[in-house]
Amino acid sequence: MALKDKLHKLKLKYKDTKMSAAYNAIHTFLYMPNETTHSGAHIRAVDDLKRTMNTVIMSLIPCLIFGMFNAGYQHHLAAGEIQAVSNGFFSSEFWAIDNLVVGLWKVLPLVVVSYVVGLVVEIIFATIKKHEVEEGYLVTGMLVPLIVPIDTPLWMLAVAVIFGVVIGKEVFGGTGMNILNPALTIRAFLFFAYPTWMSGDKVWVHGAVERTNEIAEGAQLDAISGETVLGALAQGKEFTYSVSDMFLGFIPGSVGETSAILILLAGLFLIFTKIGSWRIMLSATLGALAMGLIFNGVVHAEWISESSKFYSLMSTEFWHHLIIGGFAFGVVFMATDPVTASQTNKGKWIYGFLIGFISILIRVFNPAYPEGVMLAILLMNVFAPTIDHYVIQGNIKKRMKRLKLKTA
Repeated sequence: MALKDKLHKLKLKYKDTKMSAAYNAIHTFLYMPNETTHSGAHIRAVDDLKRTMNTVIMSLIPCLIFGMFNAGYQHHLAAGEIQAVSNGFFSSEFWAIDNLVVGLWKVLPLVVVSYVVGLVVEIIFATIKKHEVEEGYLVTGMLVPLIVPIDTPLWMLAVAVIFGVVIGKEVFGGTGMNILNPALTIRAFLFFAYPTWMSGDKVWVHGAVERTNEIAEGAQLDAISGETVLGALAQGKEFTYSVSDMFLGFIPGSVGETSAILILLAGLFLIFTKIGSWRIMLSATLGALAMGLIFNGVVHAEWISESSKFYSLMSTEFWHHLIIGGFAFGVVFMATDPVTASQTNKGKWIYGFLIGFISILIRVFNPAYPEGVMLAILLMNVFAPTIDHYVIQGNIKKRMKRLKLKTA
């Protein structure tokens, strides 16, 4: 109670000053607000924005912990220091302390930089505009470290976070007003501003870039390769990972995107808590499967030769697209963003289906960037208001037609 009282006194002391937003942010983050509204009609509920954000963060924690272990495991595996796991989640080689140490050393700084830089920008804008600091960045701050390569330089991440928060959210008015998902805006900025750090076969495993640079300088060292499944398929290679490895997540990739089973469980948790939209998740899955089936049909009909650079991804089993790359993570955690997604029920079906459909389309026809879910979601973020507009107009026309029939 002493800390709460002190914070409340500071809040009152700096009330109506530029610093009031900063003190209010700290106070309401730790405790419920002391002020309540007494006038007017209001909906009373046990949930609020802070609790909603915290629930999403809880669903991300398993992906974060697994990503830390996988970061160390992929590093030691690529360096030839350990053998590939044979019994999945029950392997002592995967859950070794050495793997966790590497993961903590590389992932925690990404999380710290993401939160510190993002929240500082939020507080600065709240102070300038003299409004409360929203909790919207709580989820974005956790998402960003999970969707970037393990060796992303911290200064680079900081620049991207500043860009994403300012351009992706604050210029539109802050939390609840943005039209683009902030986490994906940050990821897109990194990809287009620093493409060599966001793609290739060296960025997904810790130490691969540094080891490659040492080899280029003449050092007698073995190269580390951390090629992802999508990267191999885009180059026409056959990947060596089993379906169980891809489903469980024992593959190279962004920090938190590899384990499809943990993402699936997180999605079910978000649906159970009524935070994530099952319509968007299901329709996006159906859209991806539909596009995958179309490509499989093209290959089976022999409309494309095996020498084509698109052949490997086209001939990939249609359902494999759901468990490789960042598709599952993007659909569960970012396509369902309640601010940037469609709001109408019918609109959610259209919005989600097009995300899945376009994701696989980009994945196949853009071998230089085989992971298309980021661009697909950002594209549909822009069109979500248009989809809702036509859905609502369609409903209005139906009701007007019924009214005319009744009055006729």
